[in-house]
Amino acid sequence: MTESTGPTRRGNLIPSADDFERLRELRARHPEQIRTLLTGRRRRDVLCGDGRLFIVAADHPARGALAVGTNPTAMADRHDLLERMAIALSRPGVDGVLGTPDIIDDLAALGLLDNKIVVGSMNRGGLRGASFEMDDRYTGYDVPTMAANGIDFAKALIRVNLEDAGTARTLQATAEAVTQAASAGLPIMLEPFMSRWVDGRIVNDLSTDAVVLSIAIAAGLGASSAYTWMKLPVVEDMERVMAATTMPTLLLGGDAGVDPDETFAAWEDALSLPGVRGLTVGRTLLYPPDGNVTAAVDIAAGLVHT
Repeated sequence: MTESTGPTRRGNLIPSADDFERLRELRARHPEQIRTLLTGRRRRDVLCGDGRLFIVAADHPARGALAVGTNPTAMADRHDLLERMAIALSRPGVDGVLGTPDIIDDLAALGLLDNKIVVGSMNRGGLRGASFEMDDRYTGYDVPTMAANGIDFAKALIRVNLEDAGTARTLQATAEAVTQAASAGLPIMLEPFMSRWVDGRIVNDLSTDAVVLSIAIAAGLGASSAYTWMKLPVVEDMERVMAATTMPTLLLGGDAGVDPDETFAAWEDALSLPGVRGLTVGRTLLYPPDGNVTAAVDIAAGLVHT
């Protein structure tokens, strides 16, 4: 990045108004430098130290999910979201970030990704409430681009609806992505759900039996499972859920708005189970009820890296 266009600092600091102005100039005048920043950033091993991961997720906007709690547009302000992400990434114990290319490119241009694990979201095309909601073709990162740009990890969300023929395309596309990721030596986390239509909308089944079934289906996708991880919800009887797989697993954070103390307690219990390697959490920590991102992130980091 040139002196005239790039950030005036590197590292996990909160971006200023000047940083955002330089970001806009970079995107307009020197877009080729974004790839350079991604490939040239300081990197770390995916697993180091205690072998656990705490990843902050920010891939919600690209699938049209802007709401947090009762605020329908909480994640619409990109400057506010990036500031919250910068706070989270600055905290000890935060290992990395999960995002779609637009988020990851912004964070790279702001100099916030050194020594962080970058998880590229392949995203899902079936937007909530759309007539094509179960058409979950991938619309974000692809495996060749992630491998070429220094992305450390891939993530794919898989909704399996046994009553919708669109699921077949999702399974095929995911299997191809898993095969490509294994060939590239790129870890890929699969986030499976058993889903169904209820009163004209898609609902994920969070019963223990449904989560176990989703694991069985997802684990078999692709020509090799060597690089496959799971990203699973915290549900009842997590012991039985984790008995359904030998794959390393990260827990997903769930929706914001639930009592934080109950959420943290559920995470703490599940994090003690064999095979659980950490957390991938987004809105719950970036938009906590009391507005204190630092405190929420620090509590979660403490649960992961005990």
